[in-house]
Amino acid sequence: MSEPSHQDNVKKIASIIGDVKFAMLTTVTAEGHMHSRPMTTQQTEFDGDLWFIGDKRSEAVQDIAARPQVNVSYSRPDKGEYVSLNGEASLPTDEAKLDELWSDFYKAYFEGGREDPNIQLIKIHANGAEYWESDGKIRTLFQMAKGAVTGKQAHPGSNETVKL
Repeated sequence: MSEPSHQDNVKKIASIIGDVKFAMLTTVTAEGHMHSRPMTTQQTEFDGDLWFIGDKRSEAVQDIAARPQVNVSYSRPDKGEYVSLNGEASLPTDEAKLDELWSDFYKAYFEGGREDPNIQLIKIHANGAEYWESDGKIRTLFQMAKGAVTGKQAHPGSNETVKL
């Protein structure tokens, strides 16, 4: 069996994260600690890059400016799907992209609306990802119980690491 192509890997990740409203963005602080915070997923087609809208004054943006290596995780526990992406973040200025991503939802965060000077695009170019898919809660619990009783390794679903 051949290795999945880059395009296949991107499609697989896109299929899992496509409907997830919030992701957890992890950055490294000035003290060297990892810090995660929820970010609103932008409804754009995943092509290996992720986009978020942040605040220039936020710790997340400060962390990215100094240490661009980040992790973004997505979770759909109701479907037994989980993704962890690692990548390099940047802080581009792109008015056309901001127009594409902007919605009135962000007025709650930015007093000046779309023209607020503190709006900052965050772009994450994914280097790789790991995803997990289970066969559903009942089957996963059964597999785990079976493993506990028999002493054999449980196989509650699939787990893959991919390069992006």
